[in-house]
Amino acid sequence: MPYIKNDYRSLINGYIKDITNIIRSQLPYGTDIAGVLNYTITKLLLGVYRPDQYWKFNEIMGILECVKQEIYRRSIVPYEDKKILENGDIF
Repeated sequence: MPYIKNDYRSLINGYIKDITNIIRSQLPYGTDIAGVLNYTITKLLLGVYRPDQYWKFNEIMGILECVKQEIYRRSIVPYEDKKILENGDIF
């Protein structure tokens, strides 16, 4: 779960804003944003974990799975529910 203490958020958020601004506004038009995000996330995880044992790789995979599920739950499901109300359900 991404619900960390506010002290940690304050420490990290400025850096996240910097990276976000670089990706959104300083990269040339047409840049493969998915590739840039993949690179950024990979470098971050490998920089923090320096994986040299299976359990570290396994933990990285768990983090990525939880991120995926949290984005789905908090962002995609509400979007899909809105679209169902706008356009009707398929079931």
